[in-house]
Amino acid sequence: MKGEERKYNVTNGSSLEIIAGFNGLSDALKRLDFLSAVHDCRRFNYIVRLLDLLVSHRMGGLSGCAQRVLFNMLEEVALEVSLSQQQTGRLRRLIERVRAFSAGCCWGGRPLGSVILWEKHKAALERILQIASSITITQPDEEQQPQWSDLPAECRREVLLRLSDPQDIEASSEACEHLAVLAQEQRIWRELAQYHFTPQQIATTRQNNPEKDWKTIFTIARRSFGLREEYAEMIQLCRNCRCLFWRSLGHPCIADQDPAFQEKLADVDQASLHVPIPPQTFLKFFSL
Repeated sequence: MKGEERKYNVTNGSSLEIIAGFNGLSDALKRLDFLSAVHDCRRFNYIVRLLDLLVSHRMGGLSGCAQRVLFNMLEEVALEVSLSQQQTGRLRRLIERVRAFSAGCCWGGRPLGSVILWEKHKAALERILQIASSITITQPDEEQQPQWSDLPAECRREVLLRLSDPQDIEASSEACEHLAVLAQEQRIWRELAQYHFTPQQIATTRQNNPEKDWKTIFTIARRSFGLREEYAEMIQLCRNCRCLFWRSLGHPCIADQDPAFQEKLADVDQASLHVPIPPQTFLKFFSL
C-alpha cells in the first residue's frame, strides 16, 4: 500500500508505530471502504461506535473532507437501519448528537466555517432525517405460531441471557409482562456483570457494596469500569508493514515478498502479528 508514512501514538504499546499509507482520517475511511462496510453485519457495530465517538467528542476537530465522509457514512447507516429495521435507537442517538453539534456551530444565525460546506451538511442531514422518519417496524403476524407467550419460561430466559446490552434488557422488560418478570431475576444481572467485568472488578464492587442485589452491583460497576466492548470484526494492525486492514478481507502483507524478512519471523508467534484495533484506538492514530 503506497502513500506517505506518518507516526501516531498507539495505546497498546509504549513506542510509536508507523501506519503506512494513510495521510488522514478521511483518507483512511475511504481506503478501508467504510461506506460499503456499513452494510456488513459483522462490521456495523464497529462503525456505529466509531461514528458515535466522532459526533460526540471530535466532530469539531474534523477537516471539511472528513466531515463529508462522516455525513456520507451516517446516510449509509440510516439506509441500513431502514432495510434491517434494527438499531433504530442508535440511529436516533447519532442524529440527535449531529443536530446538537450543528446547532452549536452557528453564530448570529450563520454557521462557522464554509457556508457552502454547511449547506451540503444540512442537505445530507435532511436526507438522513427523511430516511429515519420513514422507518416503519413491521409487526409480527398475530396469527403466526408459536407466539412469544407460548414459549416456556426457560426459552424466554435464555433469550435474555444472550443480551449483552443492559438497555436491551430494560427495553425487553417493557415489551410484555413475561419479560418484565424475567428481567428482575438475579441470574440475568449476575451473568451480565460476569460478561462485562473481571472477577476482581466484581469482587471489589461487592466488597464495597455489601448486601446489594446483582442489578445494583452491575450499575455501580458500570459507572466505575465502563462496559466491555466486543465486535464481530475489528480493524487490524499488521506489525510487519504497519498497515490497517479488515480481517475478513485478508491482508497481502508486503513482508511476505521478502524471504529475508520471513526468516526473521520464523520463531515469532504468527497469531500476534495482527493486532485488533478498537474504535477509540483507531481515532487516536489521527490526532483528533
